[in-house]
Amino acid sequence: MNPSLPTPQVGVPQSVRRIVVAGATGTVGRLTAARLASLGGHDVTLLTRDPGKAAASGLPGRFVGAEFASPATLRPALRGADALLLITNDPLRPDHDINLLDAAVAAGTPHVVKLSAQAVTDPDADDVITRWQRGNEERLKDSGLPWTLLRPRAFMTHALAWRDGIAKDGVVRGLHGDSLNACVDPADIADAAVQALTGTGHRGRTYALTGPRAISARDKTAILSDVLGRPLVFEEISLDQAREQWRRRLPESLVDALTLSAERQNVGAKAAVASGVREATGHAPRSFRTWAAEHASAFTHVCA
Repeated sequence: MNPSLPTPQVGVPQSVRRIVVAGATGTVGRLTAARLASLGGHDVTLLTRDPGKAAASGLPGRFVGAEFASPATLRPALRGADALLLITNDPLRPDHDINLLDAAVAAGTPHVVKLSAQAVTDPDADDVITRWQRGNEERLKDSGLPWTLLRPRAFMTHALAWRDGIAKDGVVRGLHGDSLNACVDPADIADAAVQALTGTGHRGRTYALTGPRAISARDKTAILSDVLGRPLVFEEISLDQAREQWRRRLPESLVDALTLSAERQNVGAKAAVASGVREATGHAPRSFRTWAAEHASAFTHVCA
């Protein structure tokens, strides 16, 4: 933390009249919207391509139709906003961040909280995803708008990709089973986002968000086995097998990015634990065991 900046006032709200969440239907966006709604006292605007579908999902807030690729839909949505949570998820569409930030600049948005990634701090990370996130951060810092950056490690929710294998045959299949990642509960990211959006002292700050310790896929398998009360086995797959799995749903440039990311993790680049969750929220980061216990039911049924 920069000692020249004021100490964040965790839990002390400022008079934020209207908060816009871009990326409201994603993992962190949904959790943040729910937390803002539970606080009360805020007009929470959720940007979504399909407001009707989003509203039917039970997500709290006021839905506004907006397309990240269409500046004309973003400018009116951001008019009058007191804060913006900026979340995008397509590294191959840098125009999404450009358009959202241009709209925020045009609206004079007083504070932009950006979800980025801890990988941007690693000089050896030079894949398309990390370059995209670095570019997003630089663009925000150059915009002249007050900003806060949230830089998480991998989400604990990535373990949900194993649920079919766990439900079918009790096997977790993954790459580099002993490599360590200080993964973070998305609930902690959402808590940090809420504090940054509603509290004081967060502008100009960057928070490195990790869990309380670095753990491996093999560690996670053992924890899930204990939580679920059933034997689970971790089965290592090869890099070629992993790339083939990724190829089924992603373009080759992102397959290459995930490959480079996995190799960096395998040499310890993602094992460091940071204090950002406590700095931003005032509480300790949740453990993978806590996350697993809260999501145990998700591992009992095969996805359709």
